[in-house]
Amino acid sequence: MSTRSTAPAPAPAAAPARAGSPALTSLTPVFVRLKLSLLRNGLRQSSGRTAVYVTSLVFTLFFAALVLLGLVALRGNDHAAALVTPLITIVALGWAAMPLFFPSGDETLDPTRLAMLPLRPRPLITALLVTSMIGIGPVFTLAVAVGSVIALAHGAAATAVGVLAVLLAGLVCVALARAVATANVRLLTSRRGRDLAVLSGLFIAIGAQGVNLGVQKLTGPDGLGVLEPVATVVRWIPPASALDAVDAASRGSYGRAAAGLALTVLALVLLLWWWQRTLTTLMTAPDSSTLQAVEKDTARRSSSERGLLRLLPSGRTGTVMLRSLRYAWRDPKTKMSWAAALGVGLLLPIVTAVQGNGSLYTACWAAGLLGMQMYNQFGQDTSAFWMVAQTISTPRDAYVELRARALTIALLAVPYVSLVVVGAAVALHQWSEFPEAYGIALALLGALVCTGALSSALAPYSIPSEGNKNVAPGQAGIASLSILGGMLTGALLTAPVLALTIWLHVADAHGLLWLVLPVGAAYGLTVAYAGLRLAAPKAANRLPEILAAVSKG
Repeated sequence: MSTRSTAPAPAPAAAPARAGSPALTSLTPVFVRLKLSLLRNGLRQSSGRTAVYVTSLVFTLFFAALVLLGLVALRGNDHAAALVTPLITIVALGWAAMPLFFPSGDETLDPTRLAMLPLRPRPLITALLVTSMIGIGPVFTLAVAVGSVIALAHGAAATAVGVLAVLLAGLVCVALARAVATANVRLLTSRRGRDLAVLSGLFIAIGAQGVNLGVQKLTGPDGLGVLEPVATVVRWIPPASALDAVDAASRGSYGRAAAGLALTVLALVLLLWWWQRTLTTLMTAPDSSTLQAVEKDTARRSSSERGLLRLLPSGRTGTVMLRSLRYAWRDPKTKMSWAAALGVGLLLPIVTAVQGNGSLYTACWAAGLLGMQMYNQFGQDTSAFWMVAQTISTPRDAYVELRARALTIALLAVPYVSLVVVGAAVALHQWSEFPEAYGIALALLGALVCTGALSSALAPYSIPSEGNKNVAPGQAGIASLSILGGMLTGALLTAPVLALTIWLHVADAHGLLWLVLPVGAAYGLTVAYAGLRLAAPKAANRLPEILAAVSKG
């Protein structure tokens, strides 16, 4: 395929094209050798990378063996199909999501590296599809598919269908991953794609909680029977439909078995068609990285930011708030910190509610995690803090700077905490506890803003711009003291509101518990203001030390 035109070059008259042309028959072996060479050369780069790969391979094979044995043990179980079909669907979803969150895990996922080669779409897709079957992921998928077939197949017909089901399930998963990666390759190779990869940890954490809840349901009295309603729907979705065809053939429902295989084949054909179309467009059409497109994107972003600035306070306060919002949206580590706080703060009340032992007070996690964003404010600027330091010459300047950063956190945290507390009250039907839980959450948020401002001025530390480390070498002790000490102090500052709540309960004055809400809100605002006032002169006086501390990374 060419980058300018897909039309093939005319063949010389003395060398007419033959059905078995080497250009077509040798492409797949070449790509297989290329994949193996990339893998081998990548492992040669460092012993650490080799150790990580070997360790992951061992753990994956061990886990795959356990899954295989577990599925084999289900042979003869009446609810085996209820587990198998959702399991292969989860595996397929993992294949679809993996290129989005880990785009750099496989160099061959970027087809633009082949744009200058005269390759046709169909041979290229065949070669890429075959090479994609080499790796740890296909081995695990194969173990799941084989174990599922062993658990479901009874009889010669079902075994024959199972062989086709294993092949189709593997091809659908790989084709799905390749099609998704090709359709989003521009995103994955951009800054936003790297930001998406940084957020993968949050999605993994949420997925782990979902798996945990699912396992708890399976260990209940109903066992695998709780999956029957899900399996009834999922069995018609490829590649689960191929494994359901094995179960149908075992039961003598050959019509349903044929329909299941046909659905999987249709899905594979559609994925290959989508993959070929996006691949052709990607390798023949220009991307958006032209000067005109950049100018339009810059104008659009400038217009939107000017609109946002009109909604913010005037002067330095609005400018600092806009800069903080830009960091939260553009800087990968800042974005990850905010995303984790928002996600986990919402996830914990949901998990406890689903488990049946939920409490409205778990909504305070949202306030606590968002309040922690106030810590190490100057270190979050990394080496760019020297530009901010040039604008701070008096305690008043430092106060305005810190106040604007605190207002940015409040701009996002107060509505979000309100939403989480209201949602938890609705889900748990605990409206009687709403005023006290909401008041304590607001008081905790204000207390952490107070201690975060003080900690930023007294114990700043550097955050490396590159890599996965959040603390520069040699500053781990400072970071621990800053965060842990600030959290303990913040908890102590919230004690008066907690004491008021406890006293009203002990005194049986439940009719006055609504006072905790206004008291907590006023108290949180007061301690936050006091913390900013105390931190401002310290930050102004310690500006050289702060600048030296945050610039070490």
